[in-house]
Amino acid sequence: MTLKSKKDVDFNSTKDPYALREAEKYENPIPSRELIIQLIEHVGKPLRREEIVEAFSLESEDQLEALRRRLRAMERDGQLLFNRGKKYCLVNNEDLIAGRIIGHADGFGFIRPDDGSDDLFLSPREMNPLLHNDRALVRIAGVDKKGRREGAVVEILQRNTHQVVGRLYKEDGFTYVVPDNKNIAQTILIQKGGAGKAKQGQIVVAEIVEQPTKLHQPIGKIIEVMGEHMAPGMEIEMAIRSYELPNHWSDALLEEIKPLKKDVPESAKENRVDLRKIPLVTIDGEDARDFDDAVYCQKTPKGWKLLVAIADVSHYVQVNSELDKEAQKRSTSVYFPEQVIPMLPEILSNGLCSLNPQVDRLCMVCELLINEQGQVTRSRFFDAVMSSHARLTYTEVAKMLVDGNKDLAKKYKALMPHLQELYALYKVMRVSREQRGAMDFDTQETRIIFGAERKIEKIVPVVRNDAHKLIEEFMITANMAAARFLNNKKMPKLLRIHEGPSADKLLNLKTFLGELGLSLGGGAKPTPLDYMHLVESIKNRPDAHLIQTVLLRSMSQAVYSPELKGHFGLALEAYAHFTSPIRRYPDLLVHRAIRHCLQGKPVESFFYGVPDMVVLGEQCSANERRADDATRDVVSWLKCEYMMDKVGEEFPGIISAVTSFGFFVELAEIYVEGLIHISNLAQDYFHFDATSHQLRGERTGINYRLGDSVNVRVVRVDLDEKKIDFELAQKQAAMNTKPKKRRRKK
Repeated sequence: MTLKSKKDVDFNSTKDPYALREAEKYENPIPSRELIIQLIEHVGKPLRREEIVEAFSLESEDQLEALRRRLRAMERDGQLLFNRGKKYCLVNNEDLIAGRIIGHADGFGFIRPDDGSDDLFLSPREMNPLLHNDRALVRIAGVDKKGRREGAVVEILQRNTHQVVGRLYKEDGFTYVVPDNKNIAQTILIQKGGAGKAKQGQIVVAEIVEQPTKLHQPIGKIIEVMGEHMAPGMEIEMAIRSYELPNHWSDALLEEIKPLKKDVPESAKENRVDLRKIPLVTIDGEDARDFDDAVYCQKTPKGWKLLVAIADVSHYVQVNSELDKEAQKRSTSVYFPEQVIPMLPEILSNGLCSLNPQVDRLCMVCELLINEQGQVTRSRFFDAVMSSHARLTYTEVAKMLVDGNKDLAKKYKALMPHLQELYALYKVMRVSREQRGAMDFDTQETRIIFGAERKIEKIVPVVRNDAHKLIEEFMITANMAAARFLNNKKMPKLLRIHEGPSADKLLNLKTFLGELGLSLGGGAKPTPLDYMHLVESIKNRPDAHLIQTVLLRSMSQAVYSPELKGHFGLALEAYAHFTSPIRRYPDLLVHRAIRHCLQGKPVESFFYGVPDMVVLGEQCSANERRADDATRDVVSWLKCEYMMDKVGEEFPGIISAVTSFGFFVELAEIYVEGLIHISNLAQDYFHFDATSHQLRGERTGINYRLGDSVNVRVVRVDLDEKKIDFELAQKQAAMNTKPKKRRRKK
C-alpha cells in the first residue's frame, strides 16, 4: 500500500523545521510531533503506523521504536486518537477534549481540559471506569440541569492511580479497601488471597492490579500494612502513598550524582561574570534551607539597578539525565509541616545549587534598570558566579528597615546602604504595582507549632511584613522580564497563565456583592484594577476576609502553559516562573530556554518544541495540584488530631463557606474549620441560595450567611474522614430559634 497520490506531498523531501531538535534527542532522528500532525492534516484521513513509517522512509529498528513511543505519547497527550480501525487520526478540539480527571467523593467527577477551558461534568456512570487523576478524552454530551457542560468518555488516555491507601474491611466474604483519598469514590476489591496478613480495620496500601471498567470496580492486592492507628508522622507517610509522591532516589540517579562535591569546581566558574564582590544577599524565612534567590540594588542617576541572582540549577541538571527525569516526574518540592520532599537531592537542593552565605555559587542573573516611577526600562540576563554576603531573614530585614532596630543595623552595617536602596526601590515599585492593578489579597496563612512527640502545641497566623512583600515584588519583576525575553526570542516556553473570571462566575459574584450593597466595576470584563478598587473599599469591614475569599473563588486557577494568555491576578500580559528552579521544574525549563538564547543557538535546535511544552505544562500543573492536595490532607489530619481533646468545648467562629447541606465555620484564633450540618440547625426548613452564599430559614426567617459570626460547640472529630463536626452553642441556638416578628402591612 502506498500513500502517493496527486494530492500528497513527498514528506521525505520536506525538511523538518525541528530536525535540529530531533537530532539532539535521537542518534537516528525521527519526525517531530509537528511534522506528524502536518502529514495527517495534509492526507486528510487516519493513517496506520506503517503508512506513517512509509511516508517518512524510516528504516532502522531504533527509529521504528522511537516512532512507536512518540505516537503512543501523542495519544496519551490527547494529540492523536488510535481508532477502532487501528489508525491514527487527529483530535478535533471542537469535538473532543483531552484533560485530567478530578474525582468527587459522591461518585461524579469532572474533566479539567488541557486547554484551560472550564471543567466538564462527568456523571457517576461516566466515572465508573475512571479514577481520580487519570487522563481521558471526552466529547461534549450536552448540558446538565445546573447548566454545566457534560462530558462522555471516548477513550482513557493514561492511568495515573496505581496504589491506594485506606482501611481494610472484611464483610460477607468480601475484602475491600476504602480509600483515604476522598477524590476516589470506588472501593478497591481485594482479590482472593491478596490480603496477606492484613487484618480488619488496619491502614493498608493496596496495589491496583486491574483498573476499573464500566462493569466492575478496581481490583487490588495488599502490598503494605501501615498499622492499626495513626502514629506521629504516619499522616505524611499516608499522603506520600495515597498521592503516589515520588520520594526515593533511584540507584541510577545516585550513581550519576556520585562525582558531585560540596564545592563548585573552578572550571565551572570560567566564562562567567564575577559578582563575588557584589554584596548580594538572600532574604528568606527562618526555617528555609534551600536558597534560590539573592538580591542587590544600587542607585543610578535615573533610578536604580537591581540584580536578581538565581541558583543555576540548569548547569547541574542536564536534559534527559537521571536527575532531569526525576525532577520532571516530581515537578515540585512538597512542603509538609516540618518535612520536605525535595525535587532535587540534598547535595544540590541544600548544597551546590543553594545560594548559601560566604561560598562560591553559580547563578543566572536578571539585571534590571528601573526608573524613578518604578518601571523597568531595560533588562538583560547573564551567567555569573557569586558569593552571598549574608543569609538574612524576613524578620531581621523588617526590623532593620521598618522598625529601625539599631542592634541589627550595626551587625549588618556594611550591607545597610544596599538594603535601604532595596527598600526605597520597593516602595516606588509598590506604587507602580497598585497603579497597574496587580492584586494583593490579604489571605490568612497559618503555621503549625509542634511540641514533644509531634503533638501540635498551637496554630499561629503567618504575618507578612514589608520584607516578604519586597522580595515578592522583585521576584515578580524578574519573572516578568524572563517571559518578555523569551517572547521576544520566539522560544518555546512555559508561561504561568491566570485567566480572569468566566461569565457564570462573574454573574454569581456580582449578585453576591449586590446583596451586600457592593459593586464590581468593569461591566462584563472587569480588570484587576476593578477588583483592587473593591478590595480597598472593604478594608475596614468585619467581613472583608470572607468577601476577599469570594473574589478569589470567582477566578480561574493559575496553570502552566505555552499559550500567551496573560496573568490576570498580576495584571501582566506575559509571566513566567524563573526564580525558583531548585523547587519548581517550570523554572528550570525557563532557565534552559534563556541559556539557549544566550549561547546564540537557533530556536529550531532547542530540545523542546511547543507540543512538548503543552505536555510539560499539563504535567507540572497536575503535579502542583497533587502536592497541594497532599499537603492539605496532612494539615487537615493534624488539625483533627489537635481538636480530639476539645470535644464539648465552645468557640467563637466565622462562617467560611455555605453549602446545601450546612455551613462551615472557621474558629477564631485557632484557624480550624468544621461543619454544622443542616440537620443540626434549629427546627426549620432551610433553603440554600448559592448566589448569595446563605441558608434561609422558611419559618423563622433566620439567615446563615458567609462571614457571619457564630458560637459553636465541638461535637465530633473523625480522624479517618479528616472531618470536624460542630453544632451551634446553646446560647446561640436559643437565640436563633425565636421566630422573627413579621411587620404589619400599612
